[in-house]
Order: sequence, then structure tokens, then C-alpha cells
Amino acid sequence: MKKILHSLMMVAVLFVATNVHAEAQLGKDYTLLDPAQNTSTKKIEVLEFFFYECSHCFHLHPFLAKWEQSKPADVDINFVPTIFRQSAEPMATAYYALESMGKIKQLDDDIYKAIHVDQVALYDLDTIGAFMAKKGVDKNEFSSAFQSFSVQSKVARAKQLIRAYNIQGTPTLIVEGRYVISGLQPEDTIRALNAVIAKVRKDRAGKKH
Repeated sequence: MKKILHSLMMVAVLFVATNVHAEAQLGKDYTLLDPAQNTSTKKIEVLEFFFYECSHCFHLHPFLAKWEQSKPADVDINFVPTIFRQSAEPMATAYYALESMGKIKQLDDDIYKAIHVDQVALYDLDTIGAFMAKKGVDKNEFSSAFQSFSVQSKVARAKQLIRAYNIQGTPTLIVEGRYVISGLQPEDTIRALNAVIAKVRKDRAGKKH
């Protein structure tokens, strides 16, 4: 029995070591963005381009939310609502309105659930505002934020980022303005994200010497 337990422990240690030291592989874990984009932080920047109506974004969301809760201290993550068509703009605007009100983390899960589970139609200020009111958000405050210049500016900026990063589908993660992670299952997306971050960290360390 002791030999069996010892063998199992060695397998577990080997598994952990393999995964900890696994390096990101071009073509498998990520592709390269050309041209690369400048980042807005000294930390390792992660961007998620997402679309609330995207089923793949819905499935990745809980995995990425859990990852965000314990993300490394040297990593920043920001979210960009993707606008591929005019009908997607109201929900992108709603994202930034809620963000400005400090309520996006509180309501992100509810929005995904409403669209993908409850089949709630959220397509303009009135329908979105009514939904937010049911969730305890002041309708007038939300409407004011939704139509504010600062929020509209963020929507315009999101459109610029979508073009600059040549986003063709969602969810797409961009790490350090260069590494593109897309088209993987949720578990593999998180694995690839960790591996690419480790690669960026290693590359940065190498440049200091």
C-alpha cells in the first residue's frame, strides 16, 4: 500500500511540475498579433474582447471571473465589449455605464444569465434600463450614465480597439498587446492564459539582464 501511495504521490508531483513549467506554444496556445499594440500599463496587460450574446463568452465567463479573483499581482485585466454590428452597441454602452456606476461586477453574471438562460431581450436603453431596475439599479441614474459623454467616449474607444486588434470573433484574449488566445475551450483558455503570462514574465526578466 505504501508503495502504491508513494507512486501516486510521485505522479501527482510530476503532473504539477509539468503544468507549472509548461511553456506556451505558438500555434497551440496562442497566435501573434501583427502589428503588436502598445499596452496601457507597466503590468502584464490582458484584454478580453467579449460579446454578451456570444455563447462561448457565456461559457468562459465563470472560468475567467474565478481566474480574475486570484490573478497574479503583476497582471492587469480589462474587458472590451465587442461591437460587430449596430445592434450590439446598446449592451456595450450598458457595460460601460454600469462600470462607471461601480456595479458591473455585481451584475455581470445576471446579464449573461438573462440573455442565455432566461432569454431576456436586451436591445435598447428602455429594455436594458427596465432589466437593471429589476436588479435594484436606479433607472434614472443608469439612463444618465448610459447617455453620458464619458461612456460614449469609452464605446468609441472600444470600436477603435476592435479595429486595432483586428478582432474577428469572441471571446478573444490579448496578452501584452501581442499574444492572441482564441478558439479554445474554457479550461484550455485559462491554461493558455497562464502559460502566455509566464512567457511574458520570463521574456521581461530576460531583457533586464
